[in-house]
Amino acid sequence: MHCIRKITEDFYWVGANDRRLALFENLFPIPKGVSYNSYLLLDEKTVLFDTVDAAVGRQFLENIQAVLNGRSLDYLVIHHMEPDHCALISDLLLRYPDLKLIGSAKTFPMLQQFHGSLDLKNRTVTVKEGDTFSCGRHTLSFLMAPMVHWPEVMMTYDLTEKRLFSADAFGTFGALNGRIFNDEMDFDRDYLEDARRYYTNIVGKYGVQVQNVLKKAAALDIRMLCPLHGPIWRNNLQYILEKYDIWSKYEPETSGVLIVYGSMYGNTENLANVLASLLAESGVTHIAMHDVSTSHVSELIADAFRYSHIVLASPTYNGGIYPAMASYLEDMKALNVQNRTVAVLGNGTWAPTSTKQITEKLQSMKHMTLLTEDFSIKSTLQETQMEELHAICRKISDSIRS
Repeated sequence: MHCIRKITEDFYWVGANDRRLALFENLFPIPKGVSYNSYLLLDEKTVLFDTVDAAVGRQFLENIQAVLNGRSLDYLVIHHMEPDHCALISDLLLRYPDLKLIGSAKTFPMLQQFHGSLDLKNRTVTVKEGDTFSCGRHTLSFLMAPMVHWPEVMMTYDLTEKRLFSADAFGTFGALNGRIFNDEMDFDRDYLEDARRYYTNIVGKYGVQVQNVLKKAAALDIRMLCPLHGPIWRNNLQYILEKYDIWSKYEPETSGVLIVYGSMYGNTENLANVLASLLAESGVTHIAMHDVSTSHVSELIADAFRYSHIVLASPTYNGGIYPAMASYLEDMKALNVQNRTVAVLGNGTWAPTSTKQITEKLQSMKHMTLLTEDFSIKSTLQETQMEELHAICRKISDSIRS
């Protein structure tokens, strides 16, 4: 049975939700599921915007059939060739023999890679920046968005009704639960953390490219944002645009401290807990703590983007950095975490070297300000080191207030 939502008189949401998938891209936990958004326009020509993941293909095809109600499907606009949005292209070409595909110059080579040797002769329309396409009452304009977050990505602007189809931009993890519009939900409560985690881990590396797209968007009169995941924004668009502006500039959202620690027997964890207590006593109100071994790295990255200050506490392990912390540092660099103030706390029983090695990793990242110089404990925190730990606390709290 179909499951659709009417957006306007001739425009429908025909996507689907997946609550069975445990890991998005087989990497990121999605306990609230995920939505795959697809949109269908009924004009003189019928136009479908993107397909969905194969896992929800049956629902998607039923939705399209119900909205078309006997009409043929004329065009498919392909914004992004990642399989969670293009898996059903071959099925649609079989079901609708006159269907034509609209995409960028980089779209169709990828299409052949994913779907084999399709016969696309006379079935493709290649568009570039600024091209327009009339489907009747509606005129579509195309914007290229390379590396947000694949090279073939483009966006479509409906000049008639001021809608921007934004591909993976402005999306979020989390199924839609029947509500598809931002004004039908409490976004801050139900989706903001997942939106941040989605952006920082999926798109976060490409801040410069996101800034380029935001500049293009600023020149448009946008009344509705239609992303490929998460809610459709039909009011208060400035909210999500501002979030993307902050995230893509690598500016912190919150003046506070993220403490990430690794600990084998609880001693480095105790060091982190003592510092957290000192920070709270000094008036720091926003403190997040994560055990690097148990918190998923996507949460660690999301909080690294969120908080202005980061504390990394790690034991030495086999003469190096505790493995889970070393992996986190690699992810921080890969996802372009920058513009943060950082303190490093080390531990080691006979040769504590983790502080120096973590510091070297941080120095290879962009615009990281270090507040500590080789602070390490040996096995456990000693009373004789409390004065130095108090001094680190004062540096952090003073830096937050400055």
